[in-house]
Amino acid sequence: AVVSTQSTGMEQDKKAFPLKRQEELKWNGWGYRDSKFDYDADTDTTTFSGDRYPMAGHVLPNLMKWFRSDCSANLNYKTPAMPLDLNAIPKPVRCPPFIEEAKLCCKHLSEDPEDRLMHGHGHLCEEIYMLRSNTYFKRIPDVVVYPGCHDDVVKLVELAVKYNVVIIPMGGGTSVSGALMCPEEEVRPIASLDMTEMNRIHWIDPENLMAHIESGIIGQDLERKLESEGYTTGHQPDSLEFSSLGGWVATRASGMKKNVYGNIEDMVVRIKMVTAKGTLEKSCQVPRISAGPDVHEFILGSEGTLGVITEVTMKIKPLPECTRYGSAIFPDFDKGIQFMHAVSRKQIYPASIRLMDNDQLQFGLAIKPEKTLIEQFTDTIKRMYITRLRGFNPTKLALCTLVFEGSTATVEKQESEIYAVAAEYGGIPAGEENGKTGYLLTFNIAYLRDLGMNYGFLAESFETSVPWDRVSDLVKNVKQRIIIVCREEGVRHPPHISSRVTQAYDTGACCYFYFGFGSEGVPDPLKAYSAIERSAREEVLANGGSVSHHHGIGKVRSDYLESSISPVGKQALVAIKNELDPNNIFGNGNLIGVVGPSLKSKL
Repeated sequence: AVVSTQSTGMEQDKKAFPLKRQEELKWNGWGYRDSKFDYDADTDTTTFSGDRYPMAGHVLPNLMKWFRSDCSANLNYKTPAMPLDLNAIPKPVRCPPFIEEAKLCCKHLSEDPEDRLMHGHGHLCEEIYMLRSNTYFKRIPDVVVYPGCHDDVVKLVELAVKYNVVIIPMGGGTSVSGALMCPEEEVRPIASLDMTEMNRIHWIDPENLMAHIESGIIGQDLERKLESEGYTTGHQPDSLEFSSLGGWVATRASGMKKNVYGNIEDMVVRIKMVTAKGTLEKSCQVPRISAGPDVHEFILGSEGTLGVITEVTMKIKPLPECTRYGSAIFPDFDKGIQFMHAVSRKQIYPASIRLMDNDQLQFGLAIKPEKTLIEQFTDTIKRMYITRLRGFNPTKLALCTLVFEGSTATVEKQESEIYAVAAEYGGIPAGEENGKTGYLLTFNIAYLRDLGMNYGFLAESFETSVPWDRVSDLVKNVKQRIIIVCREEGVRHPPHISSRVTQAYDTGACCYFYFGFGSEGVPDPLKAYSAIERSAREEVLANGGSVSHHHGIGKVRSDYLESSISPVGKQALVAIKNELDPNNIFGNGNLIGVVGPSLKSKL
């Protein structure tokens, strides 16, 4: 029943970005170089460049008005990105024997300073701010190695053990936890293992609905290749365009359609990981096995500290017969939360259900393209109906976006049930267009931070999971805490804070926050940012939220790991690390912090 993809004619070589990723991706910002928000001060309008996104080429007349009013932005305070300074990039710590032998067992190897810098960071606000200001990191990888298959990785890890070289695996580089930053105190040579040349689907099993896939494949490439064969994984994280399968496994990722397809831990059938002591994997590909503690559980979320994930067998599903978007508008955010909780209790989950608060809704309206006179007239009628006839306060409205997937009959039944529940909480159907726009907006939001940084506006996102009875209070308290700490840190104007409930579970929800502030007049913007982000995280924990729902721990949240899993739990992770990696070859410093080769626990 297994079909080799080599014999089906499936396109294997097309990639989301080339081997030298900076040729198409920004080295100091998010996404593709040809895609960005361009502001025209003469007309006070914005356009989105390129042709990759539905928004591209459209005039956005209200975006910068929103930026001034809702974000207190000063467009006269300009902080453009500095050009790349190759002389400021740290010199490499070379290990010539490793480099020469590694060339014999990889597809490509680079010591180019730009490649090294590109592999030394993710997409934290702190990292991008430093790149834009030419304040480069004290330590970056000394060499970038591109394996072409599992056996290449085995040989490269053996060489790293032989020559005491640190390995930091890298996929798409979308981390927002500091996971890809090199420990500043590391004196050994550091090799970044770029996995993106390992992007093949080895086989598809249509009978058992599985596919065996190399871990370096980027999400958009994986979905495109599977769709050509009539299948999907259904995994759609916000970073789908640029993140890799291996990165999803290493961080315990979650996707926007998890209600139908599950989170990444629900999708994996078998994982292959190369450690300093050899390859770790299960012996069979079965739906479930009772053979002691599941080794997948300490591979998932290991964040590159135990080894390199090379191959994954995943569940796949036939492409859905029907996909429809929808939306519902609620009088306020709390009513929307109550609606989502009711949906979870009734077990009528659509593929995706996400609730925007009013602050995020206003942003969504601001980023809409210019409309025709007829469209403007239609919108006016809709607003009159919602605000005058239904009595909704436009400053409190909340919008829930929906995606339905499955058979036509299933989708129609779900739509009927969902909108009936929405009506119980004052919700009004808001149309397919709003649902689709809100869902796809996810892929443009990250580009907005680069525009903001041109005017000294620092922004970040963070997320948590929390029981249903604490969702509303957590959101309110975290917002208030950010406002207070911004004042304490000398931020002159009120920050922008918005939130959305992005995932619904039986027992709780995932809450996602965006916050940003103008740094004009702030003595040390990065220090202020760190203090604000840390205070927000502590407020999340104080209100019963988790340290992270899907972004992971990395380095920036490692201080909270012990309190999250208990001292004994952390000791267990240290013990596993000690056993699998006694010389700390995978010494990226994530999760349990920076440790010496002896890895003696300080607990």
